[in-house]
Amino acid sequence: MSPIQINRRRFSQLIAGTGLGLLNLASNASILKPEAGKEYRLLSQPQAANAGSKIEVIEFFAYYCHFCHHLEPSLAEWVKKNSDKIAFKRIHVLNPGAETQQKLFFALDAIGKTEELHNQVFDAYHVQRNRLMTDEQVRDFINKTTIDKAAFFSAYNSFTIKTKQARAPRVMSDYEINSWPTLIVDGRFQTSPSMAGSEHGRPSEDQANQALFPVLDWLVAQAQKDKLTAPK
Repeated sequence: MSPIQINRRRFSQLIAGTGLGLLNLASNASILKPEAGKEYRLLSQPQAANAGSKIEVIEFFAYYCHFCHHLEPSLAEWVKKNSDKIAFKRIHVLNPGAETQQKLFFALDAIGKTEELHNQVFDAYHVQRNRLMTDEQVRDFINKTTIDKAAFFSAYNSFTIKTKQARAPRVMSDYEINSWPTLIVDGRFQTSPSMAGSEHGRPSEDQANQALFPVLDWLVAQAQKDKLTAPK
């Protein structure tokens, strides 16, 4: 079984089984005040968060990941709603067999086209069945877009992208990433749909996703509070 399949299976086991009905988030104390070690955890070594007056939120994801694809519309809506208080960015994880997908992400990011094509990449993999596992499959995808092809492939084949890929295992280790999607708030707090929904038995995937956002709201508010009270 490939590492990709292993990660999918691990995540599926966390949220598998029958749901216990719609989550009553408003009345659930653990969601109103998430508990460390349950709905979120603290990184053992906080990472630098350079977001100025805003709170940094990082999503670790993969284009091949079904759960990342499913979460994306709700996450995009949450990010837009909170754009005045958060600085959001994505990091594509490194996983054997999906190196070209990560390379594609880094290249789009380098030329400022990630947001424009993000959903199209997801659709290419999950809807159109272009697995984006080879340079030829990536080229086929890019050639169907309207972006500057020369700029993209210059970035795609650059030393800078190779360096970012080489650095990826260290970045994942620093943020203690072992499944995805995973969100990091302010370089300190780690959460995910599976963690956020863990106190509700075995919720459905939709329920786990919706449980995530009250936890994110609380973590962002906590980070804001900490920033205001931090010694100058």
